[in-house]
Amino acid sequence: MSVVVSSLKWETSVAGAQKIQHDKDGYHLVRFPYTAAGESYDPWKMHDPKNGGSAASKFPDARSGLIWPSHDGWGVLSALVFWEADADALEYRARFVRDPLNSSTGYDATATSDSTPTRGGQYRSYMWQMFVKRGTPLGLKVAARGAGDAKRLTPLMLAEFKLAIHTDVKTP
Repeated sequence: MSVVVSSLKWETSVAGAQKIQHDKDGYHLVRFPYTAAGESYDPWKMHDPKNGGSAASKFPDARSGLIWPSHDGWGVLSALVFWEADADALEYRARFVRDPLNSSTGYDATATSDSTPTRGGQYRSYMWQMFVKRGTPLGLKVAARGAGDAKRLTPLMLAEFKLAIHTDVKTP
C-alpha cells in the first residue's frame, strides 16, 4: 500500500512568535512556514504556497495553515501542540478541520478535543483518521479558554501537523 506524507513543524525559537487570532469559530488556525528546514517534509507539495489561491501565500497568512491532500485516500492526521504557561487558562482545545477557510467544500470540524491544564507544561498530541480528498484542504485549529469560556491568547511554543494518506484503500 502506498503512503504519501506531509509533515509540518513550527516553533517559536526558529520561526518567531505566532500571533494568536481567534477566527469566528473561536479557534486559531495554526500556521506553518514554507520551508523544508528541520523536521518539515513535503515532497508531494501539499503545503505549497501556490495552493489555494491566485497569488502565492506567505507565512504567516491564513493559507500557511493548510495542507492540501495530493491524493484521495485514507488520511491519518496527527498533531503536537506546546502552549506557553498561562495561569488563567482552564481548558485547551484542538480540532482538525476540513476546509477551515471555507474556500472549497465548506468548513467541517472533526475530532475536537478538550482538556484541562496539568500541573506541568501544557503539551498535547492529537490523532484522527478520515477520508481525505484532493481539493479539500485540512487545518489544525487550537484554542485556550479561561473562566466563563473566555478566549485566551495563550501563545504557542511549538506545533506540528502531519498527514499520511493511504492511497490504495481496498474495497470488497
